[in-house]
Amino acid sequence: MQEKKKHYVRPLNIKNGKIEMNYGAGGKASAQLISELFAKYFNNEYLMQGDDGAYLPAAEGHIVMATDSHVVSPIFFSGGDIGSLSVHGTVNDVSVCGAKPLYLSAGFILEEGFPLADLEKIVKSMAEEAKKAGVYIVTGDTKVVEKGKGDGIYINTTGVGVVPKGIHLSGANCKPGDVIAVSGDIGDHGIAIMSQRANLGFETEIQSDSASLNSMTEALVKEIPSLRCMRDPTRGGLGTTLNELATQSKVGMKIEEAKIPVKEQVTAACEFLGLDPLFVANEGKLIAICGPEDAEKMLEIMRANPLGKNAQIIGTCVEDENCFVQMETPFGGTRMVDWLSGEQLPRIC
Repeated sequence: MQEKKKHYVRPLNIKNGKIEMNYGAGGKASAQLISELFAKYFNNEYLMQGDDGAYLPAAEGHIVMATDSHVVSPIFFSGGDIGSLSVHGTVNDVSVCGAKPLYLSAGFILEEGFPLADLEKIVKSMAEEAKKAGVYIVTGDTKVVEKGKGDGIYINTTGVGVVPKGIHLSGANCKPGDVIAVSGDIGDHGIAIMSQRANLGFETEIQSDSASLNSMTEALVKEIPSLRCMRDPTRGGLGTTLNELATQSKVGMKIEEAKIPVKEQVTAACEFLGLDPLFVANEGKLIAICGPEDAEKMLEIMRANPLGKNAQIIGTCVEDENCFVQMETPFGGTRMVDWLSGEQLPRIC
């Protein structure tokens, strides 16, 4: 008998290779991309089942699920990249619901010609951040579009987590007298993206605050019995998010401008660009609202976490049938903080 020749498959050329249309066609090239890149970094017992979906163990409590699509430009920025951002964004969406995030899915839309070396950096970044957050990337999908029909890479992540029994956080829970806190300096992410996109040479580099907040949210859920809600003020920033919560709860909010933490360089950049820090995006901050009896403890827990060292109590919820958010200025006046009108910072997540 004639000996069969072994079929040799050339390894991916990560250093110099680029995404080709057949990487999204579901054949050998797709399987090779999955095995040599995605599975290499996302490797875990659930993903390696190799089925169209992942069989996951049942968990006690309520299931929380969130999804987010990430189209940030530039895809690599000071403090992160589209990969780390895609993990942080969805982990935080699950976490602020009071849930412990457990699993992520990852869907990639890649443009023909996208460098494999850049894709590897992004996938590696996702794997590292998922590990830090204690979550597994358990299933995924890859599609390739023709050159000129995309913008390099888009990523969709969906997250699943579990809320402990007896916990129900909601933006509709706030009551007059409740205390509003923010976990740190606002506006870092949006200004980092804008300055890099516009090639603005600020003297001090502004880094994105992109980070997974689940270590902080889990501590707040466990230790603050009067915790009403948490929310991450991403697109639209602090100002828009407070308006969302006020409308949901049918209360007004009064905040103090002097107590809102903002880095000097972010304030300076906002002045230069004609932006208001209240409406600039964040990717590693959260708003938490609780009863007044737990306010100091809530602040203490936030500040004990490295991601919350600059946390501040910034205001209170008040009775107001109009659900207005008002801000006391350092000069003793009052300013309305309205919803963000229009798109202030495109492509920030």
